[in-house]
Formats: sequence, structure tokens, C-alpha cells
Amino acid sequence: MREIVLDTETTGLDPSAGHRVVEIGCVELVNHVATGRTYHRYINPERDMPEEAYKVHGLDRAFLENHPRFQELADEFLEFLAEDRLIIHNAEFDMRFLNHELGQVGRPRIPFERAVDTVAMARKRFPGAQVNLDALCKRFEIDNSARELHGALLDCELLAEVYLELLGGRQPGLELAEARRGPARVEIAERPPREPRPHSPSDSEKAAHAAMLEKVKNPIWSS
Repeated sequence: MREIVLDTETTGLDPSAGHRVVEIGCVELVNHVATGRTYHRYINPERDMPEEAYKVHGLDRAFLENHPRFQELADEFLEFLAEDRLIIHNAEFDMRFLNHELGQVGRPRIPFERAVDTVAMARKRFPGAQVNLDALCKRFEIDNSARELHGALLDCELLAEVYLELLGGRQPGLELAEARRGPARVEIAERPPREPRPHSPSDSEKAAHAAMLEKVKNPIWSS
């Protein structure tokens, strides 16, 4: 089963107010385990970067101007996603931005039903507790020390681990782990050769058997 953990960074909170996607990160999962295949792009939003957003992800206009616009990478992005399920933390936010960007360049929108919202999963499992990514990493003892700022790819890698824990832990990945390890190796012990045991009765055994039959009334073995 293939799934895509997805995250974005943006210039703000509302695409209808002119805010844009500036970074996309994706991590491929198969049977809930990361395969090592990723998709990561910085995007030129063709606008300024508000200070509030810059403080979140550290991406400024000067840096982003050297990267492609969304319309230049929309097709490769959709190709990576294929038709597989998307795993997103606060899915409504990212899906709204991505579908706005796709609609602007005449590409098909992504059905919201394809998204699994890990915020909703976490709230159901831990009602009343904090369910942001840092809080969940702390709860599941996942190392997020490299997360000084938000970053789409790093956040996807952390979310992939959180998602696995929300599903119940490491057990879902055992099937893939066994497949990667390959078939079990069977060790065959060396044994020294042994002569076959004789099965025919000896003369003394025959004599003892005949003596026993003389004590039995009408023995069937004597016929």
C-alpha cells in the first residue's frame, strides 16, 4: 500500500487573500514505512514574504526568487502523488492551498477524500491533549531536535514516524521489513553417517518367541 506524507509552507494563512505555497515536501510510504523516496521543492511565490510567515519557516523573497514557479512544477508534483492516499497534519489547510494553486494553473484539484488528517487521528486518540507535531514527537519519543524552524520535508519525515505510532506502533511495518530482509536462511546441521539397524530377529529371539507361544492357548501367531 503506497501513501504520501505531505506538508507545505506558505506566505500566510489564506489563499483567497493572495497567499501562496512556497515549499512542498513529500515522503513516500509503502505499508506505512518510509521507502527513502521523497519529493521536495521550493517555489517562487511571485510576491513578498510577510514577516510573520518568515519567522515560521525562514524563507525570504530573495531566496525563493531563484526557484521555479508553481506552474513549472505542477505536473511533476501530481505525477509523484499519483492516485495514492495523502497523510497530512491539519489536512484542510494544505489541501486548500494546493487546490488553489492547481486551480490557478488549470490542473485537476485533489479530492479532499484522499487525505488522512493526522490532527484528527491524534485528537481522537488523545482527547484534550496538544496535538501539534512537536507535542506528538515528544509523546512518542521521536527526535525532533533538528526542527528549529518549520520545513516541509523535515516535517514530513517526522510526521511519517508520528503516523506510524498513531496507527499503533512498529508492528504495521514488520511485513515490509521481512520482505526487505528476504527469505529466512535455514541452517542444516552436519551429522555423521550411521549404519542401518538390523530388523530381522536373531536365533535367540526366535527361540524365546517359540517358548512364549507354548504357554498361550491357541495362539494366532502360530498359524
